Amino acid sequence: MTESQLTAGIQPVVRTCPFSPPEEYRALREQDPITEVTLPDGIPGWLVTRYAEVRALLSDTRFSSRRRGISGGVDRALDELPEAAPGWFIMMDPPDHTRLRRLLTGHFTVRRTRELAPAVERIVTDHLDAMAAQGGPIDLVQAFALPIPSLVICELLGVPYADREEFQHNSATLLRIDTTVEETRRAQREMNELITRLAAEKRARPTGDILSALAQSGELTDQELAGVGVLLLAAGHETTANMIALSTLCLLRNPEQLARFRAEPDQADGVVEELLRYLSVIQFGVRRTASEDIELGGRLIPKGSTVVAHLPAANRDPEHFTGDPETLDLLRLHQPHLAFGFGIHQCLGQQLARLEMQVALTALFRRFPGLRLAAPVADIPMRDEMIVYGVHELPVTW
Repeated sequence: MTESQLTAGIQPVVRTCPFSPPEEYRALREQDPITEVTLPDGIPGWLVTRYAEVRALLSDTRFSSRRRGISGGVDRALDELPEAAPGWFIMMDPPDHTRLRRLLTGHFTVRRTRELAPAVERIVTDHLDAMAAQGGPIDLVQAFALPIPSLVICELLGVPYADREEFQHNSATLLRIDTTVEETRRAQREMNELITRLAAEKRARPTGDILSALAQSGELTDQELAGVGVLLLAAGHETTANMIALSTLCLLRNPEQLARFRAEPDQADGVVEELLRYLSVIQFGVRRTASEDIELGGRLIPKGSTVVAHLPAANRDPEHFTGDPETLDLLRLHQPHLAFGFGIHQCLGQQLARLEMQVALTALFRRFPGLRLAAPVADIPMRDEMIVYGVHELPVTW
């Protein structure tokens, strides 16, 4: 997932198409791509919707990811928040962000990801076998889309998969836009306790996973180690699980595009890039704060201003993408998208997410050529209230 602030962007959130951001964002991108808005928490800010300006915003380190302390009183609600939790480097600026991310980069390189391919393929095959044995209809989210990235990140981190119900529930709580402060704190506390307990065990008996490596490094406090572990555990399954499920729904609703995918499964990498661009599941944007007066796209953003980069709108920008970016085109010539963010906070696990999607989607449609929805589209519950968009359930049969 992109290193967003895990906070809501702006309203409205009502979609006329389940695969596209609300129409209002397209109008803003065309008419006023850097516009003053009032955020849902009542804070005045700026919304950026055009590709060029979003990329410039995310690559400019003068736009801070810190939670508080830099708004100069402009954003009082932000200034009243506590500092970023220890280890949560997505809410930090250099040098703190650099120090923590450096410890993780080697675990998520392209080479390391390729080495994980056999394990991902095994996990996918096991779940397809279980689906075939059970028979349809089933909920694809619970039977396939959610357990695959959950198992992968558990194996990487060294977290027992038996704990999945607890951490899946708590990570979902952290990603809702309507949770109370108490609910959020409880979820963070319970996940911290899980990682802290595991880290203590791995200091004594390392097991060759990421948590063991971090625990043995001697470079993190207990609180930082817990925070890093919680962040990776939540980020490592939420976005990918929702991309797998939502991509499946999107392909089933676009039979011509699905036929192209089935005809050329070796083009799965390009298919995944187009789905990432088209669906852009980080639906409320990435929040930053101007640490000084900054010119962006010809507009002066005053120091202390909150700025939201709207990734879904930027990924539909016709000034950047050829053809009609409002349509799904699996044969589209690849152009860089922003689904994983950009700059120093670009998603650490993006190569792993790509691998999981490529393997899962290719194998799913190969194993079940007659895969189809088992409920009307109107009855499928969408994750409108979640920071990471997708479906809560996806009934399918074959």
